[in-house]
Amino acid sequence: MLIVESYPIAVLMCFITMLCWGSWANTQKLASKEWRFQLFYWDYAIGVLLLSLLFAFTLGSFGSAGRSFLADLGQASGGAAWSALLGGIVFNLSNILLVAAIDIAGMAVAFPIGVGLALVLGVIINYVKLPAGDPVLLFIGVVGVVVAI
Repeated sequence: MLIVESYPIAVLMCFITMLCWGSWANTQKLASKEWRFQLFYWDYAIGVLLLSLLFAFTLGSFGSAGRSFLADLGQASGGAAWSALLGGIVFNLSNILLVAAIDIAGMAVAFPIGVGLALVLGVIINYVKLPAGDPVLLFIGVVGVVVAI
């Protein structure tokens, strides 16, 4: 696998990654005014999947350090692989629903409600599964998010 050995290059790659967060909505504006927002996300997600596979079998399989992509994939347990696949499916379904909500209610209404509820549910579900940290501080933050919504 290709491993970045230089700290400045690693920081640069992290910065580039941060610039790409949420890029599908901005890329849609660049693509076309006639392309429906909901349909664009499908195409964008499929494109990201294909590009990820291309990178996995090229950058993830070449180089002198580390294991290849298939060797890494082979060492994962079946349960872990299915959990990762299910997580990706749920993530993309939630984005599709968020895009539909934005189309119906607008960004100012749909985004805070959708993302706020996701944050609240995520905190509660994760805390029930693995109670760690100070629950008082954690749930004061959750109440703050609910009030903000």
